[in-house]
Amino acid sequence: MSKKFLGTFILSLIAVVIIAGTFFYSGYLSTRIAEKESRQMQQWVTAQQLIAKAGDDVDISLPAVIIAEQKDIPVIETNEQDSIMSYLNLDSQSVATNPQYLQKQLQAYKKEGHVVTTFIDPEGRHFNRYYYGESQLLMLVRYFPVFQLVIVIIFIAMLLSALRFRHKTEQDGIWTGLAKETAHQLGTPISALSGWTAMLKESDDKDWVLTEMEKDISRLNRITERFSMIGSAPRKTPTDLRALILRTMDYVRKRAASNIGLQTGEFPDDPVMVEVAAPLIEWVIENLLKNALDAMEEGRGLIRVDLHQVNNQPVIDVTDNGKGIALADQEQVFRPGFSTKKRGWGLGLTLSKRIVEEYHGGQLIIRNSEQGKGTTFRIVLKK
Repeated sequence: MSKKFLGTFILSLIAVVIIAGTFFYSGYLSTRIAEKESRQMQQWVTAQQLIAKAGDDVDISLPAVIIAEQKDIPVIETNEQDSIMSYLNLDSQSVATNPQYLQKQLQAYKKEGHVVTTFIDPEGRHFNRYYYGESQLLMLVRYFPVFQLVIVIIFIAMLLSALRFRHKTEQDGIWTGLAKETAHQLGTPISALSGWTAMLKESDDKDWVLTEMEKDISRLNRITERFSMIGSAPRKTPTDLRALILRTMDYVRKRAASNIGLQTGEFPDDPVMVEVAAPLIEWVIENLLKNALDAMEEGRGLIRVDLHQVNNQPVIDVTDNGKGIALADQEQVFRPGFSTKKRGWGLGLTLSKRIVEEYHGGQLIIRNSEQGKGTTFRIVLKK
């Protein structure tokens, strides 16, 4: 599971948990409020009855307070034939402009089953019914989770859209960089071959020219092999890492400034056999060595390569004493298009990380880096 997908999954899971919790809690609150409003309606109807039956000597101050405080719950009063007699806490303008408004509200309250019945005579032949609906507070509590769900869905949709856009941008950057990297990789040996061709026409001793041309043709073949492996599962063969590293160091050493030293540190005397796609791992080490060269201040410094084992896994450390990488940039160096160099397109480390981690199941990390002191990149491979 990729880190991007994992992050999106965790955010979505948190959103679902929040929504579910809100639904349950809102359901609990709405039930409590509905029970409270049911009791309030019973008290209100009782207060109405007490005032209607009270004599001159009866204190009706408490029933009057109960009736006065009932300002939220909409009520429709009917007789035993369900003919509307009065209403409370409903929109007076709607009642005045729409003759069917009260009837529609009455049918809605009937469907909800919210009614209190009071008997006018002891025989129970005459009675009034008080149908009531939900207060605005209860409706807000009941429908708030739905509103929240809509907001979360919009948020997740925007998040997914942003992730898709970012992924597309990264892919476009990879393909653009790959095209430029291809041109750059092919340019050097092709230019050399053009020069050798001119020398071949003029030189009497053609053998050494042909030898150099064969080296550049061999380089072109390696480049072609590398790019042909990108995008598909590469074929792995038993490879001596020791020999591969020394060969790559020798190639880079010939192209480095004379004031830059390339040397081995902890290095075995015997072959270290690992099943890898040799052209790709060679490319990774070459990229790390070239990055180390670019990090050297004023074209002078030292690059050391160590090959050892940690937990029975081959580990390659490429260390330079160059300018180092700022802490803020260390998380960005493997991102497509990121580069601290004035030239280049920021693809070498991206491809290197993909080769090591996706194609070989290993790990490529910055082991440590300090500005002004240097950087160590670490490759961990599986045997």
